Amino acid sequence: MFVNNASGQRGLVCLFDVVCFDEVSGVSFDQKDGVNIMKGYMESGEFSRGKESIRAYGSIVMVGNFDVDVQHQQRVGHLFGPMPPEMRNDTALMDRIHCYLPGWDVPKISEGIKTNHFGLVSDFISECWSRLRSHSRLSVLQGRLTFGGALSGRDQNAAVKTINGLLKLMHPSPDDPVPEEDLEWAVRLALETRRRVKEQQKRIGSAEFRNTQFSYTLGKDGVEKFVVTPELQSEDHVGRDPLPPGQVWAISASTQDEGSGLYRIEVTEGPGSGVRILNRPAPPAFSESVKYAEANLYSRAAEWVGDRNPREHDFSVQLRAYDASKAGQSLGVAALLAMCSTLINKSLRGGLAVVGGLNLGGSLDVLHNAIDVVELAVEKGATLMLMPVTARKQLADLSDDMATKVNVLYYGDVREALVKAIAD
Repeated sequence: MFVNNASGQRGLVCLFDVVCFDEVSGVSFDQKDGVNIMKGYMESGEFSRGKESIRAYGSIVMVGNFDVDVQHQQRVGHLFGPMPPEMRNDTALMDRIHCYLPGWDVPKISEGIKTNHFGLVSDFISECWSRLRSHSRLSVLQGRLTFGGALSGRDQNAAVKTINGLLKLMHPSPDDPVPEEDLEWAVRLALETRRRVKEQQKRIGSAEFRNTQFSYTLGKDGVEKFVVTPELQSEDHVGRDPLPPGQVWAISASTQDEGSGLYRIEVTEGPGSGVRILNRPAPPAFSESVKYAEANLYSRAAEWVGDRNPREHDFSVQLRAYDASKAGQSLGVAALLAMCSTLINKSLRGGLAVVGGLNLGGSLDVLHNAIDVVELAVEKGATLMLMPVTARKQLADLSDDMATKVNVLYYGDVREALVKAIAD
């Protein structure tokens, strides 16, 4: 693959643009340091033969298959499971992999995906792609893209290389301007495929890879956006990543009529005035919570959102229920935080579930069954809970197992709740 030590003949990475290992699980190395040579090459593009350092430009692609479905593979191990034993749990090798393409999302070739237009023969299109390797589109990133703090130097290097390749495929001509939507598509895909690598390193247990909340900002005044890997997400599960501004996970306490339930409140704002609930019919209990949230926001806007006047914005509110509980009882604090979040254009913290009702005067409702609420939050994947401080004594009876799975943040008023909820 690299060099024949006996004859000095250069290997595959010196001869071809891409070297692909099909059925990578069957790959073996005839030298003990084979993996180390590969790691060095993947990092620097160079390898050694004696005292001579040889530079090559061949990329490496590894193709493998799971024996089980993706969800089961994640339960029993990690997504690098099909790799050879020498490479399977080597986080240093993984850190040099720029992109993990989810083959389970790639459609099989069929008549339905073939084009009705002209095509190019493979040797011609491959020559075009080969020549594009010497070109770069990285200049379009200058002043337009900022990576979040969770990305290490290797993460940024991997993402930039993937973005560069995707933009060259989309816009082969260097004179072709790259629209914002195409740039964002490339950025999101690059960060997703790199984060997939990082998530597997995290599963293996290396503490240095624990921060996987990849994000980016487009433009100087853009909003920080977080990128997730779809296989880790569940519609009815509180994810570890921050939701977009204006969205919040909330849990309602149980009542005589129904039990506790998980909700997601989504608020968008635009020019105009007033608050509209998009659910039809709107649950009466949730309508009341939104009315109280609106009244409190109008009366104390300067304290919570600065110079932004909520009376000059039109709010659209949607409630999504994920349990048998549908009424949206006592969700005033969560609704108010969602409105503030969309006004100031900042996300709330990832893994956060908000609990608490609000009355018209701004006082907080008493929470009577805090332990049940915490247990539901843990079941739904929350790692942080925002809860009225009046519930603190109830949680003295929370089991040790539950207490180790969630961090409870207490608040005494709405302003304190907002400060603690906003993502850093």
